[in-house]
Amino acid sequence: MAGKMLSIGECMVELMQAEGGMLRKGYAGDSFNTAYYARLFLPADWTVDYFTAVGTDIVSQELLTFIESTGVGTSHIRKIEGRMPGLYMIHLKDGERSFSYWRSASAAKLLADDPDRLRAAIEAVNVVFFSGITLAILSPQAAETLLAELRRAKAGGRNVVFDPNIRPRLWDDAARMRATIEAGARSATMVMPSYDDEATHFGDASVEATIERYRSLGAENVVVKDGANGVALSFAGDERVHVPASQVSAVVDTTSAGDSFNGSFLARLASGDSPAAAAAFAARVAAAVIGHHGALIGRDKLPAGSAQFA
Repeated sequence: MAGKMLSIGECMVELMQAEGGMLRKGYAGDSFNTAYYARLFLPADWTVDYFTAVGTDIVSQELLTFIESTGVGTSHIRKIEGRMPGLYMIHLKDGERSFSYWRSASAAKLLADDPDRLRAAIEAVNVVFFSGITLAILSPQAAETLLAELRRAKAGGRNVVFDPNIRPRLWDDAARMRATIEAGARSATMVMPSYDDEATHFGDASVEATIERYRSLGAENVVVKDGANGVALSFAGDERVHVPASQVSAVVDTTSAGDSFNGSFLARLASGDSPAAAAAFAARVAAAVIGHHGALIGRDKLPAGSAQFA
């Protein structure tokens, strides 16, 4: 059945390692990466749109052109004079990544400053995705504006999906970070955390503890990503299920492992797969993604799935 998905957050200019010590430019960001992989694996009668803000500069126009080239819609993206996209650089060591960021003038920090535009975009779709990074880049007031609209969407029967994606460097206060992440979970119907983040920042002693905590905050469905240990699924009315991770021959770059899982999982779930089948497919996608450099991997390097954007 046809549907509409909206992903809310920040897409940045990405600089990644290339041969000969050179850098290659791309565009990525957790919420856009999720939209990208969802678009690849959703049926053609679904639409995927991105909600953010950009500037009016050349780089912003290049970013919009790129987003459109992936089949993700840009009609909800606001243009703000005097702002521009953020930029980050990936540093790799043994396949693990760290980042340097330049985002002080990022237009995306103002994405919730037009509440009417935000509400109209959310009301037009079936599925809304956002992340802890989406919340982290906003002022406390703007984050509350976004969360209020998401709570409204949840109450109205929309599927609101939240990946806590905890990045402490983006927050000015650890207590506010935890409180805002919990508020994000209360606004969602589905939460998709990574267990290592939850253990580090919330003290969860087990995957089960993470599931119970997010269920207690009001999430009907919880999908806990636990790296090489696989994925734990807790869906309302179903028994809890463990799905093993897919085997990886060589880890090249773990950038977007969780994002690619999120997008492909949501796509397969929307296409009618059971949660376990959707998770098994998404695990194969994530395994393929971490075998290549960069956040966004071409369709030809990924497992066969549903019809892609044409």
